[in-house]
Amino acid sequence: MSSYETIFDNLTQDVINSDLSESEKNKMLQNILHLRSQKLNIMITGATGSGKSSTINALFDANVAKVGVGSTPETMDIKKYELNNLILWDSPGLGDGTEADERHSRNIINKLQERGSDGKALIDLVLVILDGSTRDYGTSYELINNVIIPNLGNATEQKKRILVAINQCDAAMKGKHWNYEQNKPDSTLEEFLNDKVVSVRSRIRNSTGIDIEPIYYSAGYKEKKKKKQNPYNLSKLLYFIIQHTPKEKRLIYVDTTNSNKENWQDNQSMSSTKTYQEAVQKSLAETVVDYVVQGATYGREIGGLFGRTGKVIGMVAGGIIGGIVGLWKGIF
Repeated sequence: MSSYETIFDNLTQDVINSDLSESEKNKMLQNILHLRSQKLNIMITGATGSGKSSTINALFDANVAKVGVGSTPETMDIKKYELNNLILWDSPGLGDGTEADERHSRNIINKLQERGSDGKALIDLVLVILDGSTRDYGTSYELINNVIIPNLGNATEQKKRILVAINQCDAAMKGKHWNYEQNKPDSTLEEFLNDKVVSVRSRIRNSTGIDIEPIYYSAGYKEKKKKKQNPYNLSKLLYFIIQHTPKEKRLIYVDTTNSNKENWQDNQSMSSTKTYQEAVQKSLAETVVDYVVQGATYGREIGGLFGRTGKVIGMVAGGIIGGIVGLWKGIF
């Protein structure tokens, strides 16, 4: 049984075995059923050579994905990967010539305007990947400012439904300021990357009025002719992805995240007392509190209600939330 299914099976049993009233039980069981049925759709796009495939492989268990194509003839060039309840739409970016760019733009717009069975936009989040080794983002700005953002709904939805990430940060400044032993940028490169983030943010805001916070990372590589390099800031990227994901769909990442521990080790510090790994765990655990008990009035501590599940998701008595430790495949 998958980790995702185990969470909901344990939650269901804890509610059934509790001494709550039947109306309280029914409400919470309905909430669990609603969460369990969620599907998450993420579109990943970017200019040719930005590293979309390496990013998908670094973040997700893509080896177990079912591969398909766009759901309509108009989106046939958009690859579809299904990882249980997570659906990735790998879309070509711009930069392949005028005719191809026009076709890609139409296909992206068609997919962004597609609606799910609930009437809401099918695509929950668009992850746009930029190439950190170049200064020329002309085609990427065209994609972001004129194709993606205008088709994400109102201003609030536009800000929530797009994330811009700068890949290959290790190759910026021609790779001369990357500390390969510690797998992180030196102070000169870090300043350069921070300036790049500010520049990208400013360009998008000036063109669209939408204030987006880009991040930089490296998806790493495992080429035969090169020494293996682990990803950098991948936990930070996952944290930002989760923050842009509707909260009721966040538990889907439990089953789909890459289980290679080395992928998640090297990151910037979030603060002096908190890591991005801990923040990811807390974000997922909060989904249980916010949605399973929604509408219930049992008036007791969360940790006291969920017995076995409390241990599974890392909750402690008093309702203090830890992380989804046991079911997070041990990667953190």
